[in-house]
Amino acid sequence: MQRNLQDLTSSRFDVLVIGGGAFGAAAARAAALQGLRTALIERADFGSGASAECFKMVHGGIRYLQHADIPRARASCAERSAFLRTAPHLVRPLPIAIPTYGHGRRGKALLRAGMHAFDALTFDRNRGIEDRSRRVRNAQFLSREDARGLFPLIDARGLTGAAVFEDGQMYNPARLVLAMVRSAVEAGGVACNYVEATDFILEGDRVRGVAAVDRMTGGNFAIKADLVLNAAGPWAEYLLRDRARFGAWERGPFSRDAYFIIDRAPTSQFALAVSGLSKDQDAVLGRATRHLFLVPWRDKTLVGVWHKLFPEHPARARIEPEELQQWLDELNAVNPELKLSFDEITFGNCGLVPFGEHADAQSMQFGKESRFIDHRKTHGVHGLVTLIGIRYTMARADGEQALAMLLGQSSLKTKSADTTTLPLAGGAFEDFAALRAQARREYEAGVGAETLEAVLCNHGNNYREVLRRTQSSGTQSGGTQSGGTQSGGTQSHATQSNSELRAKIPGTQVLVAEIHQAVNEEMAMHLDDVVLRRTDLSGHAHPGRDALGVAAAHMGALLNWTTQRVAEEIENTERMLAEHHATHRERAPSRAPSPPRVGSMLAAVSA
Repeated sequence: MQRNLQDLTSSRFDVLVIGGGAFGAAAARAAALQGLRTALIERADFGSGASAECFKMVHGGIRYLQHADIPRARASCAERSAFLRTAPHLVRPLPIAIPTYGHGRRGKALLRAGMHAFDALTFDRNRGIEDRSRRVRNAQFLSREDARGLFPLIDARGLTGAAVFEDGQMYNPARLVLAMVRSAVEAGGVACNYVEATDFILEGDRVRGVAAVDRMTGGNFAIKADLVLNAAGPWAEYLLRDRARFGAWERGPFSRDAYFIIDRAPTSQFALAVSGLSKDQDAVLGRATRHLFLVPWRDKTLVGVWHKLFPEHPARARIEPEELQQWLDELNAVNPELKLSFDEITFGNCGLVPFGEHADAQSMQFGKESRFIDHRKTHGVHGLVTLIGIRYTMARADGEQALAMLLGQSSLKTKSADTTTLPLAGGAFEDFAALRAQARREYEAGVGAETLEAVLCNHGNNYREVLRRTQSSGTQSGGTQSGGTQSGGTQSHATQSNSELRAKIPGTQVLVAEIHQAVNEEMAMHLDDVVLRRTDLSGHAHPGRDALGVAAAHMGALLNWTTQRVAEEIENTERMLAEHHATHRERAPSRAPSPPRVGSMLAAVSA
């Protein structure tokens, strides 16, 4: 994957997809696999918006059973299965325990009936999943003693046990998006990050492409395409502000979905669902209040999700410290034994997703379906469809539905491609345990078990692309990435020894080789691309100032950054991390490096 703007401007595309989140990436992959000349552009980095800010869950639809919505429950389950089949390195089953108390709505009998019904409804959920460790099991029911053993801090007053169902969990949501993008490129598509569509190009009543700006250099250019899919998530409607073409502008309601991470090791591999204080207005069956979840995440615990109607611009979405305290108070009120404290919080995330059509500040009406706008029907504009995705889980299906809407407006010939079974990049293997055993024989002695496991989870069967760098006698950075330097220059051809590439970023298990892979093969253009999305440097805590400095120095050597540019990248990444780290605490605090020190690191890795 190379960022080459000439690829965008040198030809006309059949389909142009705007938005490199999960929905846009899935649509671009489907279009490329169908033999269409496909381009994908993203105004920031791939998966840097709501897709990366999600709760890392692939929902199988059990919540829709509460709404008596059988078709949607079946559809969600089918999409979870598709992810488990096609990205077995990035998605795995997650058992979730719901404590039971007494009888009635909170009792075991009601949950037992509901979960058995859901198991029967989704009887085919494991079809085509060869790896048994990736298969979703039937519901289990735990005794009071077993529940207490797994979760010593749950409220024991009236506890009768727990009901357990399985859902899906992503190892890294941003890398799952990247796997879709890479799959689109491998199928012949063109993808570029940091390219923003600013307006549509129209000939009469037909869209013929977009005007775009390169956000790396500020350059303006046009991208020609016969069909355009606007899948820019919460930014999508801002492209529709031309009143002459699209009528009076109105932005639909969005929810700011938020969670945080606490520095508390999980007591088991099970997630825990606890009753919160808000109600699900649309629930026909089930408990009186919505569940909040405490989920194992690496060596910490994810906590969420909280929803808030958010009418402001997407760029203003963030979590305030006082909100974190309110959420802690809510959890401690419903389950006093947890005794959560503000000092335990290491990370917080939020993203925007559509709310219910009639939602307001008083009505928590949660969105259920993605928004599709066929502009030929609504505005008389041909060749344009807008998709605003609702749940990461539905990205594949909804992306293809939007693509089908577009293709219905053209005479383009396509070939068939079953994206429910074709592996995503890195997912071309059947058994993760066998893949792990093979990788251990080849590389564990050189990089260590913990690092190797992370590389396998992030890259799947493409792990050798990263780890071969640690065994070769020298490595040259490859290719050209337009806009990779302040002046739009090319990459440097810095050579480094295998021992340097095998080294780990200070205070982490991330290899220097992973930085090189991100720049040379995965279109990483800024330090935050690597820190927040390409690697495990910061998915749950601040990696430390020294880690940022070393990572930036290596990127600078590969991309010909000046010493000033390296320092700017560090500061920009610190600002982004500050939005995620409410307590602004580093995992391993150290003195901030001065520009001369950054320069010395840059010189060292360039030597």
